[in-house]
Amino acid sequence: MIDERPATAAPVTGLRERKKRRTRNALLRAALLLFLSQGYERTTVDEITHAVNVSQRTFFRYFANKEEVVFALQELVESRFVAELHARPAAEGPFEAMRGAALAAWDTVEVALSEVVPVDLYMRSYRLIESTPALLAVHLRRSTELEERISRLIGAREGLDVDADPRPRVAVAAFCGVMRVTGRLWGQGEDTSVESIRRLTEVYLDRIGPALTSSWRGPA
Repeated sequence: MIDERPATAAPVTGLRERKKRRTRNALLRAALLLFLSQGYERTTVDEITHAVNVSQRTFFRYFANKEEVVFALQELVESRFVAELHARPAAEGPFEAMRGAALAAWDTVEVALSEVVPVDLYMRSYRLIESTPALLAVHLRRSTELEERISRLIGAREGLDVDADPRPRVAVAAFCGVMRVTGRLWGQGEDTSVESIRRLTEVYLDRIGPALTSSWRGPA
């Protein structure tokens, strides 16, 4: 009896998905390199697609616009953090859970980033955002939206209504403020490794409690 089932369907599907992923990653790398070499505003979609030898139609199949390309890596890192936060033990307090999620994300995100672009390119893209007014404005808006998302996640973990109890938003504001500072300092430094930003993150997060609750003055 002849088996007429499409035995090759799964491999073909897998191959198609890998090809899509390679195309998207190639567009992302080409766009970031162009943005960094000649500026975000001056770079056109035509130049990006020409660098990868694909059509504009292909570009817009993966990205709605240039802005979405710039923040694709930020989205990857943020998604990893949110996933880690969802997975934290219920017994952990809010700040302990956020700290653990941040460090766990940095422990695993390097592999995810390197599958798309060199980690150094991610660091340089962070500098690009910080130095481009239009992108910095978008970054601040996205940061506000992420803070609200995390606040509601923390509220749900603690069984709190964030609109009635300010504690989740206060804790998340302090946490996200530290994360912005460490990201900026890392982007300005010479050590562009993920290990570097993880160490910096840990040091700064561990200073929040003493900074807020202890006297900074030494003995008279």
